[in-house]
Amino acid sequence: MSLESVRAFLAEKAPDIEIIDLDRSSETHTLAAAWNIKPAQIAKTLTLKVGDRNVILVACGDARLDNKKIKAVLGGKAKMLPPEEASALTGHPVGGVCPFGLATPLPVYCDILLRQYDVVVPGAGSTHAALRIAPSKLAELAGAEWVDVCETPR
Repeated sequence: MSLESVRAFLAEKAPDIEIIDLDRSSETHTLAAAWNIKPAQIAKTLTLKVGDRNVILVACGDARLDNKKIKAVLGGKAKMLPPEEASALTGHPVGGVCPFGLATPLPVYCDILLRQYDVVVPGAGSTHAALRIAPSKLAELAGAEWVDVCETPR
């Protein structure tokens, strides 16, 4: 699973998108510095439990969840899944979770703050892989719904 499932997904759905193998981890500050982008452009993929369902949320790297918005929009309080559970559900290691090539079909949501950028950089199923993609293309490929669930940075 993981990196190979993302490669297979992109080969079928978006062969023009290249996965970039990294010599360092895909942590937000590492990627932002290496690729000369803002930390917000690192699209973090969170695996959450909202009420009794598991969901994926893709948000800006510097974003914080707004609990009131999440409850209003997604219908319950959100809790981060434990790393082992997140990895089992997605097929990706924590730190490399991506909304593509998931082991288990999950609802995917993209926070609207991602739209302020032409390009975002999510992980690609490994802690040492990433890809560049327009937020609109990311949402389209993931079958994501756009939501407003993060605090607006000050």
